[in-house]
Amino acid sequence: MVLLDTHALVWWTLDPEKLSRKASAACAKIVRTGSVISSISIWEIGIKIRNGRIDIGMTIEEYTRKILKMNCVEIVPVDEKIWMDSLRLNWENRDPADRVIVATARSRSVPIISKDEKIAAFVKNTIW
Repeated sequence: MVLLDTHALVWWTLDPEKLSRKASAACAKIVRTGSVISSISIWEIGIKIRNGRIDIGMTIEEYTRKILKMNCVEIVPVDEKIWMDSLRLNWENRDPADRVIVATARSRSVPIISKDEKIAAFVKNTIW
């Protein structure tokens, strides 16, 4: 079981060539072992679509349905425990999405697939 950072989710589902060799190998196991994403990743993708920063060829609603139909990705809601943990992180990163993604991985005790060096520097079990 792994947690996919937002970019890793998009690349795994829509453009897998962008994944590193290690990330690709970890993603190949998701169908058998499952994965989680933070619900904030859906929000983050939706914001990027709305602002014209990415085009995924579908609406965020269609993309979310596609993810759920895969039956191997659990979308974890951001609850008060995750919010509180994200606030307790001794980390200079002010991006709420990054903080929530890290807190979600911590709450599930799973590694994160991410190329983000800020996350990799903070989370020991980052795959890229």
